[in-house]
Amino acid sequence: MTREGHRNRGGECVFLMRSAGAADAPALREMVLARSAWLERRGLRGWRDSADRFATRCSRHAGNVWLLEHRGRVVGHTVLHRLGPPWGWTQAELAEPALYLSDTVTDPEYRRLRPGTLIALWAVDRAAREGARWVRRDCGPRALAAYYQWQGFRVVHEVQGPPRPLFSLARRAQRLPGLAPAVREASSGHAPAAPGDVPAAGRP
Repeated sequence: MTREGHRNRGGECVFLMRSAGAADAPALREMVLARSAWLERRGLRGWRDSADRFATRCSRHAGNVWLLEHRGRVVGHTVLHRLGPPWGWTQAELAEPALYLSDTVTDPEYRRLRPGTLIALWAVDRAAREGARWVRRDCGPRALAAYYQWQGFRVVHEVQGPPRPLFSLARRAQRLPGLAPAVREASSGHAPAAPGDVPAAGRP
């Protein structure tokens, strides 16, 4: 993935990361369903049953739900938490300043440009700007954990348990000046939520 791959011919920023609002609900729901259909065609589980819940968050939890946008089209979604979930992390780790990513979903038509990676890198940069030490996330599928490792995260814990293992991953927060040509952040004025403030779509 090159920096040029996320810029137009005029050298302008192509992607915008911004807080979601109520008006984004239909576009987010459509994008979640498109990703779910893409996964289902490959025999994988999607978020079809959670599409309406994802859309509802746009109005109920403004400032904590973030969207990646390309020329006015919603192509990515994630939720930022300031406190970690009650599984997968030790009490000492939970006491460290960190941002937690959850429910990242992207438009399959844009997969060549790796919007999920852009969201992850944006979170790493934002965490550093806020003075956090880590960006953390968790997942169930081993292949997804491998993809997150490709993004620069490392597996900190592998929790065994039904119905499958849970991988807890982290990447140290750092400023990424080279990200600016690819992703611009619109100011929101909101702080990330604690997990209890934004209902999760369920453990991976």
